[in-house]
Amino acid sequence: MESYLLDWANLLLRWVHVITAIAWVGSSFYFVFLDSSLTTPEEEKLRGEGATGELWAVHGGGFYHPVKYQVQPPALPKHLHWFFWESYSTWLSGFSLFTVSYLWNAGTYLVDKSLMDWQPGAAVAVALSFLVVFWMLYDFVCQTFGKRKNGDAIVGAILLVLVCIASWLACHWFAGRAAFLLVGAMLATTMSANVFFWIIPGQKQVMASIKAGRPVDPIHGQRGKQRSVHNTYFTLPVIFAMLSNHYSFTYGHPQNWLVLILMMFAGAAIRQFFVLRHGYKLGRNRHPVAYALVGVAVIAAVIWWLRPAPVAPLSAQEAAAPAGYAQVKAVLEQRCYMCHGATMQMKNVRLDSPEGLKQHADAVYQQAVVMKTMPLNNATGITDAERALIGRWFQSGASIAL
Repeated sequence: MESYLLDWANLLLRWVHVITAIAWVGSSFYFVFLDSSLTTPEEEKLRGEGATGELWAVHGGGFYHPVKYQVQPPALPKHLHWFFWESYSTWLSGFSLFTVSYLWNAGTYLVDKSLMDWQPGAAVAVALSFLVVFWMLYDFVCQTFGKRKNGDAIVGAILLVLVCIASWLACHWFAGRAAFLLVGAMLATTMSANVFFWIIPGQKQVMASIKAGRPVDPIHGQRGKQRSVHNTYFTLPVIFAMLSNHYSFTYGHPQNWLVLILMMFAGAAIRQFFVLRHGYKLGRNRHPVAYALVGVAVIAAVIWWLRPAPVAPLSAQEAAAPAGYAQVKAVLEQRCYMCHGATMQMKNVRLDSPEGLKQHADAVYQQAVVMKTMPLNNATGITDAERALIGRWFQSGASIAL
């Protein structure tokens, strides 16, 4: 029953998380587009009011005319929309999902004893420290170097090093699937912390100054803009890290840390293309297609690098070896029943009966033979020969006759 309820919690939290993430990433992309597409207001009245940019757009049969005031508008509107619940809801639902999917059963999903043989509690503590320590280092770097000459480039270079170190550590300390997700959660936590600790408080201070009739300190807008730009470059790497746990050929590779770094770099490069293309249309910068080409080239190189090795054909003796239900049952008893037997049915899958195995035969073949993701982290030590036996049994008709 616990496994069944956890599966429902996983499904519902994942549903909420995807919905809120779409809202947050969508608004982030929109405002980056908006800032990059603004032009100097044509009306003298708008310029006199302090407007620094405007944009005309058409959507859904209507015309829209957003106007930006860099420091403050001439008067505060009665209704002002704040963009923060998209961020908070995404982080809260994502952390809850991470807890249910990985932290709740850390010994199974977080720990790979072939990498680091530690207790589940210690693994959970170290995993959570990734979220906190990276944010603290990132924030320190931004505050220390962000205001210097070429500060953005310096911050970007240091962050690249920090992300590479974190990826290497995560992939050497945790199960590959969990490591990829943890690095994504680390970056997503930093994104949401930017909103919570700097962007929204800065906007509130601006509002307080306007209401009190005090001059507005432009540092709040500058800092908020800096952190928002960082967030937009984090989005594609985070999304890749979150999706990768469905594809074992990425996190299951012996150099999975390098796979993660290369794919996140490709995502950031492609995001740079989309950020700059709006400015290119207005003549503000060169065509950014080089960034997109670099990102695509890196992805293509990773695809070539991870290509599967040719499978040697079975020898005549191997091909003739028996692969009946009795042989498969012996393997499943030793490797699979502890999670899919009478006492526990992870993912509501039970394999300790002929009928149950027949029902899930295709999933067993895909997970254990094709993708080799089960047993999870190979905790029970299934061998390649045993996987091959299951494969021959399935390909010969998956008979459950004794």
